[in-house]
Order: sequence, then structure tokens, then C-alpha cells
Amino acid sequence: QVQLVESGGGLVQAGGSLRLSCEASGRTFNNDGMGWFRQAPGKDREFVAAISRGGGTFYAGSVEGRFTISRDNAKNTVYLQMNSLKPEDTATYYCAALSVNTGFTRPERYDYWGQGTQVTVSS
Repeated sequence: QVQLVESGGGLVQAGGSLRLSCEASGRTFNNDGMGWFRQAPGKDREFVAAISRGGGTFYAGSVEGRFTISRDNAKNTVYLQMNSLKPEDTATYYCAALSVNTGFTRPERYDYWGQGTQVTVSS
């Protein structure tokens, strides 16, 4: 059974940092692109960051320079380091995997999703 399990969410003050992890199981995801999306109450799910199978990274403009995505293929894990957090970053964060090496910003291109982890940034 393929699973993506996020962890590392929590409550943090504005300006603080969190590191999200997404551990994959059930098969290797070394050849997949991996992405992070977020969804705030009443809003659509939005792209945050992605990393290709070759290590290329992509970011939403709202997080570029503050967030860093990385992956450890030996651990089948992808990370999202979030610095200088803002109240508008408050959302449920989801990791996802896609088997094609394109379309990273489009949630409909992803094949597998985690259950999400809550990030709350207080002002």
C-alpha cells in the first residue's frame, strides 16, 4: 500500500520556522517528482513547492526565498523547510508525488497524496 505521511506541522509565531517531512512507503519514489501544496479554510488548494526527480526545484512566488524543498532518496523522504513564516502561511500542508517529470504546479497531475499536516502561524 502506497502511503505518504506528513509530519512537523504545529503552531509557531510569525517570523519563526518549521520543517515539514513527508515519508513515503509502499514503493520507492526516487524517480517521482514530489510537491507540497497547502489549503486554507475556504480557499482552493495551492501549489507551494516541488522537486523533480533530478533535484530541480520550483516555488510559488509567495514562498520563494523563505521556503526550501529538498529530498533524501535513501530515506524516501521529502522536506519543506519554512522560514520567516507569516500568518498567511497558515494552512493544511499536503505532500504529493507525481510519476511524470512535468506539471509540478498542477495538483491534478499528482498521483499520490498525504493526509496533511496543520501549520498555524500566529501574529
